[in-house]
Amino acid sequence: MAEHTSSSITIEAAPADVMAVIADFARYPDWTGEVKEAEVLVTDERGRAERVRLVMDAGAIKDDQTLGYTWTGDHEVSWTLVKSQMLRALDGSYLLKSAGNGATEVTYQLTVDVKIPMLGMIKRKAEKVIIDRALAGLKKRVEETH
Repeated sequence: MAEHTSSSITIEAAPADVMAVIADFARYPDWTGEVKEAEVLVTDERGRAERVRLVMDAGAIKDDQTLGYTWTGDHEVSWTLVKSQMLRALDGSYLLKSAGNGATEVTYQLTVDVKIPMLGMIKRKAEKVIIDRALAGLKKRVEETH
């Protein structure tokens, strides 16, 4: 099994408010930095995204990718790579837990495998940067809007 990188942050908002921002793919270009376009291709019976096309620009890595999403209750969403130009794998998840006093602990897990050769140590550092930026952007977006 591939190693993954994980990090957590506490956001001053209820889990439902945090998940609402995570599920609003159309707004990703507003707060993620790396996502330039997001298009929901398929939704489930509850209207949640099951397949999303993302155009990414993370400096040296530019990619047009499609991810498949799985929603577990109202507190977890995971994704896996369906199609990409640059990546072999992109598996991740957000897990939300109530942190008391109306706050939410968000844990983001990510595993990335690129098609170009890359040392494991460098890949883990890149994953950590992606996670930290995403969590900081999520926190800022949720706390500004809720």
